[in-house]
Amino acid sequence: MPRTTGRLLDIRRDPHSGELLARGGEAEAHSILQRAGFVAVVRLHESYHRAPAGLAEDEESRLAIDAVGRLRAVGYHVDCDERFDTDARPAAYPTLGASVSHLAERLREATDTAEAADILTELTAPHDGILAGFEETLGALAEFFDGLGDASDPYTAGRLRYLADEYVRVIRSDLAHTRGRLADRHAPHPGRRACTEQVPDHEPERSAVCACPPPPRALPALAPPPVGATHLRR
Repeated sequence: MPRTTGRLLDIRRDPHSGELLARGGEAEAHSILQRAGFVAVVRLHESYHRAPAGLAEDEESRLAIDAVGRLRAVGYHVDCDERFDTDARPAAYPTLGASVSHLAERLREATDTAEAADILTELTAPHDGILAGFEETLGALAEFFDGLGDASDPYTAGRLRYLADEYVRVIRSDLAHTRGRLADRHAPHPGRRACTEQVPDHEPERSAVCACPPPPRALPALAPPPVGATHLRR
């Protein structure tokens, strides 16, 4: 059975169809596979990746070798056909998506509404915010499909413009309103506060290094009942 979870992947040519397939891994691995050139296939009972249609065998091999090196470089265990094995470990650089995800980390650490509003501005800024750039990118992709030549391409272009107009703009407008409410609120988050690393004068513990309350104590685990304790006596 193929391994399909965690840090394990298989990249092999299917013995029945001859297709180059990659199976296993999780979201990070799937991102690496797609950046290497693989195409995601999502079925009802399984998900995997395949090489793009129309590639020559040598091109598929180069794609597989690149994917194996990238995955192993970040700690994945990859089983593969012998011809795809490689000692190359390409350098991994932060992606644009990872930079955007950093906003989530900042929001999880935000201690007041002003800080949260500043972070949300990166999404909603009308000229150079993330959502404005996303909307512009969808428009550029629609223009690309306009001149691509297939009969279905104008429909795809129209669909992309619809997504930009009806969905991205609504999300952007709603988040901009949320950002304005946060900016007007001027309130600390009641469940978070910045540590000043200052010990108050009335602190009785001389070993204290800050005024933060101690973390909640975990309840001790209950010992299992003795063997036979649940049986009623006759």
